Amino acid sequence: MSQYTTGGATALATAASPNTVLAVDDVSVSFNTEDGTVHAVRGVSYELHRGEVLGIVGESGSGKSVTSLAVMGLLPRTAHITGSVRLGNDELLGLSERQLACYRGQQLAMIFQDPMTSLNPVYTVGWQIAEAVTAHQKVSKEVAHARAVALLKIVGIPNAEERANSYPHEFSGGMRQRAVIAIAMANGPEVIIADEPTTALDVTVQAQVLETLKTAREETGAAMILITHDLGVVAGQADRVLVMYAGRAVEVGTVEEIFYAPRMPYTLGLLGSLPRLDRAAQARLTPITGVPPSLINMPAGCPFAPRCPMVEDICRTVEPALAPTTSPDHVAACHFSDRLEGMEPGDLFKTTTKDDALPADISAAVPLAPGDPS
Repeated sequence: MSQYTTGGATALATAASPNTVLAVDDVSVSFNTEDGTVHAVRGVSYELHRGEVLGIVGESGSGKSVTSLAVMGLLPRTAHITGSVRLGNDELLGLSERQLACYRGQQLAMIFQDPMTSLNPVYTVGWQIAEAVTAHQKVSKEVAHARAVALLKIVGIPNAEERANSYPHEFSGGMRQRAVIAIAMANGPEVIIADEPTTALDVTVQAQVLETLKTAREETGAAMILITHDLGVVAGQADRVLVMYAGRAVEVGTVEEIFYAPRMPYTLGLLGSLPRLDRAAQARLTPITGVPPSLINMPAGCPFAPRCPMVEDICRTVEPALAPTTSPDHVAACHFSDRLEGMEPGDLFKTTTKDDALPADISAAVPLAPGDPS
């Protein structure tokens, strides 16, 4: 069991609205290593409302997955966790493995990035879905198997009766992910956490998996946390977005606020890295230069300061708190968030000159490396 300490700030959890199904309050996660203490998550707070989809986005290493693993109680023993995670009126942090097992799969389900880590290769897919049913419901094996077949039909597996007897290796990647979604749906959970569910899938299969996730929400009525680095996925699925950087939340708002009125330079940089149909075909994306800071020796001030074109002296000494911007519920951690009104990524971050534009035939200018897919 991970080391757990009650956090000092619990106002969010105690003041949660009746519509709140999950309240994460001031959660921090650290790991002691030979090189020092890694502060993987630093004071993350959010509320998830019934039927809502919350998208959590950020670069690799920003703390997205660690935060959700803390919610699920799946972090290793070496993790030191503070704060509060409340599912309804129940506090989850600090519970034993046996106690958490009563919540996982029944009220709280998780869909992992790689379905092969969730599916056992020596059991059929139907058996594994049925086992998820019997783990929390007192039903016969026949009823559980019928439920497994019904779930495979719901998530779009063709010939569900036959495919229920197939093993995971006999499914394609997209079918395996849909089978994992079926397991998550098995007991009608209140919250489903999807951690990078479309990573390593081609675009067509991604669309199928996202549609399956929508079906899962409709069938179960569950609220969902969608963890991804793909802002395009968030735009089509989420109601609200939480942007993470260097282990903490740096902006939270509705999809419209985040995409059309960002108030954190990092968020603006993420948007600038997205291809857009309303731009010239040969236009380059706007990159964020530099790399995220070390989570062992965090610099003073704003963690994004070394990469931020708006940086001033106060940014290097004082880390900004989340503060309201365009609305009370749209908050951002930036000393100069008001300056970003109406700004485009290319206005803030360095853009390429006309002479640097990509040639019409990109494949001719940038040959594929050996082993790269064509």
